[in-house]
Amino acid sequence: MKHPEFPLSDELIYLNHAAVSPWPKRTSAAVAKFAEQNTVYGSYFYPDWLAKESELRTQLKMLLNAPSVDDIALVKNTSEALSFVAYGLDWQSGDNIVSSNEEFPSNRLPWQSLAKQGVEFRQADLRNSISPEDALFALVDNNTRLLTISSIQFASGLRLDLEKIGAFCKQRNILLCIDAIQSLGAVQFDVQAYQADFVMADGHKWMLGPEGLGVFYTTPEARDKLKLTQYGWHMMKDTYNYENKLWEIHPTARRFECGSLNMLGIHALSASLSLLLETGMAVVESLIIEKTQYLMDQINGNEQLVLLSQRQNQLNSGIIIFKHKTISNNVFYKYLQENGVVCALRGGGIRLSPHFYNKNEELKKALSIIELYCD
Repeated sequence: MKHPEFPLSDELIYLNHAAVSPWPKRTSAAVAKFAEQNTVYGSYFYPDWLAKESELRTQLKMLLNAPSVDDIALVKNTSEALSFVAYGLDWQSGDNIVSSNEEFPSNRLPWQSLAKQGVEFRQADLRNSISPEDALFALVDNNTRLLTISSIQFASGLRLDLEKIGAFCKQRNILLCIDAIQSLGAVQFDVQAYQADFVMADGHKWMLGPEGLGVFYTTPEARDKLKLTQYGWHMMKDTYNYENKLWEIHPTARRFECGSLNMLGIHALSASLSLLLETGMAVVESLIIEKTQYLMDQINGNEQLVLLSQRQNQLNSGIIIFKHKTISNNVFYKYLQENGVVCALRGGGIRLSPHFYNKNEELKKALSIIELYCD
């Protein structure tokens, strides 16, 4: 029996939440209601829309364990937020940024583009040290201004010890930037425990929301270090004073929102987050890890398959990477997709990423489809 919020086609077993997730039923209903309201009444209910925007900020505050909604900005995507940091900081020639060699392009390109300013982008090999964290620390020196890292690596499922990294950075006065797109909505997250300066993520993966809307968290001290690269009416302190000639920058994270927000996306993401928060992120994480471990155990026990994901004792994620010993990844991937197992080609193999709502029967069916090809 399917989860009532996810009436997915019986032809599909959806194990691709690390890429783009299906919407919960309530999200689809919220979008339909908003569209109908807009069609019939135009902007008459705009005050209600602003209330929904405020609700979303509160939901994101809870998901991040941010100190205040004032630390939350609504942005187009992760890349935009990363660019705000990359082009907001005042760099000096000789500065360096430490990261890893496993980052998604969004958390690599903005930093590499700073080379013309004399800023070096250092990429640690996370597999070539006592721990992934130690690999990062080994590249830090007196000229390191910022450490930027994905909380969970998209192509391996490796989950970093963010508390350890945060403590290291704070002791050395190094800014910490976290791409949390593979964590928010999947595992519990705490910006305060991590002592993070900047955190960003899109809503369309584990948060079960639409593309085109994300979150950008900053501490008050960190956001004051960023010069603005976009300007518009929405980032003024006195936002709704349209005759305001002598304007000031908004004191909160809203300074990064230069114009009208994605109201349709706001209604959708708020509905999706309501499901996660009602379920409880501790429960969501536990179920995801349980399902991931089951898939890993079964794949590891198949002599024709190779489990590429590293098993971790404490910090686990919802991502599994594996491959067939003799069949090419492209052929194997095509077979799985054609047989309704929605997955991705990542990290030198096939990536599976179950969410909390996936039923055990679905996982068993997916494994039987995999095993059929192995016979």
